[in-house]
Amino acid sequence: MSLLTTPSQTVGPYLRIGFLPLLIDAIAPAGVPGERIIIRGRMSDGDGKPVNDGVLEIWQADAQGKYAHPEDGQKTIAANPFRGFGRVLTDGGGAFRFTTIKPGPVAGPDGKQQAPHLVVTVFMRGMLRHLITRMYFPGEALNETDPVLQRVPVDRRATLVATAGSEKSIVEWNVVSQGPAETVFFDF
Repeated sequence: MSLLTTPSQTVGPYLRIGFLPLLIDAIAPAGVPGERIIIRGRMSDGDGKPVNDGVLEIWQADAQGKYAHPEDGQKTIAANPFRGFGRVLTDGGGAFRFTTIKPGPVAGPDGKQQAPHLVVTVFMRGMLRHLITRMYFPGEALNETDPVLQRVPVDRRATLVATAGSEKSIVEWNVVSQGPAETVFFDF
C-alpha cells in the first residue's frame, strides 16, 4: 500500500465561510461625533508571510469613552448610531482597513483611566482559538499610566502602539502572529 503525503493543517483554509454577511468596516458611521480615523495594517505569520484569510474583530468606546453596550456601567449613553464593533477580513496581501472614530479614555474596573484603545480579536488559519490584543494610539499621555499597557514589558509595548500614518487621519498597526516581532496577545 502506498500512502500519499498530505499537507498539515489544523484549521482552514476556509475561515471566511460564515463571515461575509457580517463584515462591518465602518465602526462609527457618518454622524457619530469624534475624530474620524482610518486604521490600516497588515497581518503576517511568524515567517513574515501575509495572512490572506485572517479576520479581525474590533471593539471600542466612543469619543467620550462609552461602550455601546448595556452593561457598560457608565451613566452616559453612547453616541447614536455608534456601533462600537467591527469585523474586517485581510486581503491577499494580508492587509486590513477600517474606519472609525478615535475612542476616548475609558474608566477601568478600579476607576483608573485607561488610554484610548481598541480591543482586537484575531482569527487566522492554524489557530484553534482566537487571540485577543489591544491597539493603542501614538502620542497618548495616558499610555504611560494605562494599567494594561504597563503590565507589558517595555520592550514589547511597541507591538501594541500604532504609528501615525502619512496623513493625520490615518493610523497604522500590524498584527504578527509569532516570532521575535510577535504582537502581544492577552489571556482573559
